[in-house]
Amino acid sequence: MSLIATTDDLAAACRRLAEHDFVTVDTEFLRETTFWPRLCVVQIASEAEAVAVDAMAEGIDLGPVFELMAKPALTKVFHAARQDLEIVWNLAKMIPAPLFDTQVAAMVCGFGDQVSYGELVQTVSKVTLDKSSRFTDWSRRPLLPAQVDYAIADVTYLRDIYAFLRRKLEQTGRLDWLQDEMALLTSPSTYEQHPEHAWERFRNRVRKPRDLAVLMEVARWREAEAQERDVPRSRVLKDDVLIEVALAAPRTADALGNLRAFPRGMERSRAGVEILAAIERGLARDPKTLPKLERERRSGGNGATVELLKVLLRQVSESHGVAAKMIATVDDLEAIAADDNAKVAALTGWRRELFGVKALELKQGRLALTVEDGRVVTLEWQDAARDSAAN
Repeated sequence: MSLIATTDDLAAACRRLAEHDFVTVDTEFLRETTFWPRLCVVQIASEAEAVAVDAMAEGIDLGPVFELMAKPALTKVFHAARQDLEIVWNLAKMIPAPLFDTQVAAMVCGFGDQVSYGELVQTVSKVTLDKSSRFTDWSRRPLLPAQVDYAIADVTYLRDIYAFLRRKLEQTGRLDWLQDEMALLTSPSTYEQHPEHAWERFRNRVRKPRDLAVLMEVARWREAEAQERDVPRSRVLKDDVLIEVALAAPRTADALGNLRAFPRGMERSRAGVEILAAIERGLARDPKTLPKLERERRSGGNGATVELLKVLLRQVSESHGVAAKMIATVDDLEAIAADDNAKVAALTGWRRELFGVKALELKQGRLALTVEDGRVVTLEWQDAARDSAAN
């Protein structure tokens, strides 16, 4: 067990860790009762050592950790990094870079969508992780030896996984494919919480400009309230209640209280008054200033094309050993079916080379799909025409 609980020990450990080419990183945190995640433990490993940092130790300064994360010559390796990076951003307003996310890398290497850390450990290191501390309360002190051992295991095996995946990416010439995903993960805009954008999570739940206007204002109020009180959004107002308020747009306390799902008595509280004020702000907005409602895309006349594109996507995914989700989403396919020049990732960069060009050729009748030995294969239009003539 290697647990660090003082700033001096942490600074010394970070100096040692900085001497290597990469470090593996993980965090343990709680956010069930808060809006902002509460950091409890930070685990870091180099090729030479692995440490766990008690982030809640009295008087400890995590500055050395953030300095380590900012070193440009040091690759920071995470698995499913998004929540860990959100914590670092919230605490230090910086994002570790350069970054290597093993979950994303595994998708590029054909391990499927969102492969778990445990699955990769089993595959690469032939070890089954002890999950007995998986649901532990990381805020309780003192930390038990079993908890620390569990936490450190999350970065020790990650070293082997990183080496395995990086070698595989280099051998296949796919290391650059990660850059788009890493750029998204290292962008501050990914983690900034702006109340005025809170409505976007529900953009497909409203159909009328008036409903959208009210939703924007009430969602903004809920987001700001949750942040200020540091409580989960659902503690302020549940999602289904938020949508009900937006659609009904009640203008009096009685009307608000009469909504089926609205918490009893809340209409007479400070929150009720502020919700009614948010509704009025929404109703007062000029519809011309509202974002355009994106109608939920329907397959319509493109339904058959979308289904063919799904088959092609699966064929490309399997033949190249890349997770389908990494190549294109259903939204991408629907957009391509509707527009050859759709502004989607599947028609740019390596995705276009791998899938996008074929998708367009399939739409234009220059590519055919057929089955050989139980497997879907593609035929260029010359081959398809030749086979048709032969039959």
